[in-house]
Order: sequence, then C-alpha cells, then structure tokens
Amino acid sequence: MPARDEALAVSLAIVTALMVTVLALLVGALAGSQASSRASGQAASEPACSEWTNGCIVCARTAQGFACSTPGIACIPKTPHCLKP
Repeated sequence: MPARDEALAVSLAIVTALMVTVLALLVGALAGSQASSRASGQAASEPACSEWTNGCIVCARTAQGFACSTPGIACIPKTPHCLKP
C-alpha cells in the first residue's frame, strides 16, 4: 500500500502544479489586457505621442495597433508620460 500512497501524493502534486501554472497564465493574460486598455487610454489623451510609459510598462504605436511590454510583478504605476513624441 505505501507505493499506492506515494503514487497518489505524486499525482496530487502534479495536478496542483498544473493548476497553479494555469492560474498564473490567466492572471498574466488579465494583466496584459488591463495594460492594453491603459495604453489606449494614454494614447487617446496624447495622440501625438508614439511611445509612453507609466514606470511599469512601455507602450508604442505600431502599424498593427498598440504594443506594450509586460508589467513587473511588484510594479506600482505612476502617471503616464511620453517618451517619444
């Protein structure tokens, strides 16, 4: 029976690790969509600016739309400002 208990423990550990990974990916996707909406808000307020930052992400206008970097884990956004007019 000990082998069966060990197999169960390993299976539970794998399932837990997969669930944590999926949750992290979902949180990352949500943060990316929020960054994109903040980027479009900044772009609307300064239409002449081609690249801007809030200290956490850097966004730029591209031919395909807005392109933003990924925010850091413990970043506290500041007031957005233009980097390249």
